[in-house]
Amino acid sequence: MKPSLQLKMGQHLAMTPQLQQAIKLLQLSSLELQQEIQQALDSNPLLEAEDAVHDSVDEPLPPQDFTSPAPESSELNYSDSTQEAASENTLPDDLPVDSTWEDTFQDTFQNISASSYSGNDEEDNNFIDRNTKPDTLIDHLIWQLELTPMNSLDHTIGVHIIESMNERGYLSLTLDEIRDSVIRELTEESTEPPLVEDDEILAVLHRIQQFDPPGVAAQNLQECLAIQLKQLPETMPWRKEALQLVTEHLELFGKHEYAALQKKLRVDETSLKLILQLIQSLNPHPGSHLQSNQAQYIVPDIFVTKHHDCWKVELNADVAPKLRVNSGYAALIQQTKSAQDSTYLKNNLQEARWFIKSLQSRNETLLKVAIEIVKHQRGFFDYGEEGMKPLVLHDIAEIVEMHESTISRVTTQKFMHTPRGIFELKYFFSSHVNTTSGGECSSIAIKSIIKNLIDNENKSHPLSDNDIAKQLKISKGINAARRTIAKYRESLNIARSNERKRLV
Repeated sequence: MKPSLQLKMGQHLAMTPQLQQAIKLLQLSSLELQQEIQQALDSNPLLEAEDAVHDSVDEPLPPQDFTSPAPESSELNYSDSTQEAASENTLPDDLPVDSTWEDTFQDTFQNISASSYSGNDEEDNNFIDRNTKPDTLIDHLIWQLELTPMNSLDHTIGVHIIESMNERGYLSLTLDEIRDSVIRELTEESTEPPLVEDDEILAVLHRIQQFDPPGVAAQNLQECLAIQLKQLPETMPWRKEALQLVTEHLELFGKHEYAALQKKLRVDETSLKLILQLIQSLNPHPGSHLQSNQAQYIVPDIFVTKHHDCWKVELNADVAPKLRVNSGYAALIQQTKSAQDSTYLKNNLQEARWFIKSLQSRNETLLKVAIEIVKHQRGFFDYGEEGMKPLVLHDIAEIVEMHESTISRVTTQKFMHTPRGIFELKYFFSSHVNTTSGGECSSIAIKSIIKNLIDNENKSHPLSDNDIAKQLKISKGINAARRTIAKYRESLNIARSNERKRLV
C-alpha cells in the first residue's frame, strides 16, 4: 500500500484547560475553594486579592470585630509604674517607733499590685480554651487510677483494663485477654514469670467500676445498669425491684412484655411504671459524654433571608475573596526587554484572567441554581418540611439551561443558610409519591408526616406501618404502600411498632 493523505471533516468535544479549571472550581466546597484560591495567589504573582467593598446593602456584611486593642495610654508597664510609685512615696526622715512598712507604703503597694497585672482575663481564658485538649474517657479514668492507692501490679492491671474500654465505656476484651496482656508486659520487664490470678483481675475491675462515670468498665448492658443501681442509696424507692429486673429479667424488658414482668416481680402496673422510670433514668452508655470529638463547622455558600414576604438569595461574600490582576506586574509586560521574562508574565496574566473568569462563572452558576431551588421549594421555606415539593436535577437543568451533571456538581458539598437551618443543596431534591388527586408528594414531606404521626401516637398502642399508610391516604390523600412506609421509617431510624411500645 502506498502512503497517501486524506482530508476528513468532523466534530468532537475538546476539554480545554480553561474548561477543565471551571469544572474543577464548580465542584469544590467552600473550604476547598479557599485553599485553591490561596494556592493560586501563592503561585501566580499577577493575581491578587482585593478588599471586598460592600456598596450595596443587599450584600452580606462581614462579621463585626468587637475586639479592639486597648489605647496606648491604658497599657501598664510593671517596671515603669513601680519606679513612679517609689518616687512618689519616698522614705520620710522621721518614722514612729511602732510604725510598719505597710502603713508607710500602703499606696505604693496598691499601685504596684494594680500595675503588675496588665492582661485580659477573657483573652487568657480563650487562649486556654483554644489550646486545651479535651479529656477522653481513658484520660479521665487514668487520672482517677493515679489517685487510688494500690500496689504496682494492681496499677498495671488497672491500666490494661482502662485501655481495653471502647468509647461507650464497655470492656472490649475479655478478662482472660486482659490477664494475658498484663502477663506479657510483666514478662518483658522481668525475667521471672509473673503470677497473675483471676481474683486480682476481678478485684481491680470492681475497683474501677466504682469510678466516675457510674457504670463504666462493664462487660455488657446488664452489668452496666446493675453497677449504677448498686451505687444508689439503699433507701431509694424501687431500687431492689429494679436491680432484680435488670439482673434476672432484662430480656423481658427488651421485648416489652410488661405483663410477664408484673408476674415475675409481683407488682401492679403502677409500681412497674415507677420501676421502669428508675431504670430509664440510668445511662446505658456511660462513656458517651466524654467523647473528644471535635466540632465540625459548616461554612454556608448561600444565604436565604426573608424581606417583606419575599425570599432573598445571595452569595456568601466571605467564602471567596474578590480577585483582580495586579496592575503593576501587568505593566511590566510592555516594559521588560527579556523575552523569557515577557513570556513568563504573559502566561501568568492569561492564567490569572482564566482563574478570575472561572471563579465568576462558578459564583453565577451557584447563585442561579440556588435561586431556582428557592423558587421551587417556596413551600418549604414558608411552612417547613411538609411543604416540600418533588424535585429532581433534570427540573433545574431545564430551567437554567445546563446539563444535569453540572447541576450535580453545583449542589454537591454546597450549603444554604436559611431561617430553618443549614442544608446541603442536594437536600432539596427528592423523589415523589402519587396522591389520590393525581398530584405528587415529596418523599421528604412524607417522612416529616410519618415522624409527626409517630411522635404523637399512643405509646402503649403504637401505629403499625399499615396504620400509618391508611392515615396518610385518609388525611393527606397519599397513596403509599406499607413497604414504602417501612423504608421511610427505617431511614428516619425509627423502630418498628412492637419495639416502640412503652408502658410509661
